[in-house]
Amino acid sequence: MVTLRPLSESDRRAAYSLRVAPGQERFVSGVAESVREAADHPGAHALCWVVHDGDTPVGFVMVADEVDGPDYLPHYLWKLLIDERHQRKGHGTAVLDLVVAYFRGRPGVETLTTKARLGDGDPVAFYERYGFERAGEAVDGEVLLRLRLASQPIHRVR
Repeated sequence: MVTLRPLSESDRRAAYSLRVAPGQERFVSGVAESVREAADHPGAHALCWVVHDGDTPVGFVMVADEVDGPDYLPHYLWKLLIDERHQRKGHGTAVLDLVVAYFRGRPGVETLTTKARLGDGDPVAFYERYGFERAGEAVDGEVLLRLRLASQPIHRVR
């Protein structure tokens, strides 16, 4: 069963060792860099979770929930990383289900937003299969994607 657990000292080493498949590094930064990025942007109020399948860390996800100021997108899926050894097993979809469930539980949240860098092998099709829609033209090589939470069924892959 896939679960999200807050990043803690006890699983930091395992989380920092998670790696995407070769060629995917241009689409998502590693866990250590993501945590540093969150620290550099305290107004985003990032939540960092380690993705577990049972007791095994298989990925990392970071969201911005409550934000301070116009420089941040609220209710934002900031990072999603599944270790290369655990890809194509439904973990990414299961993580999206859990993130959607989290934001549905937040009063007044109607939309989940993310950005994806464009390029060969990009994750845009993955997000679109889930139900995200492009929200405008790509800027700086990234496309903005939005998911309307009220209309999104939970997939419950695992």
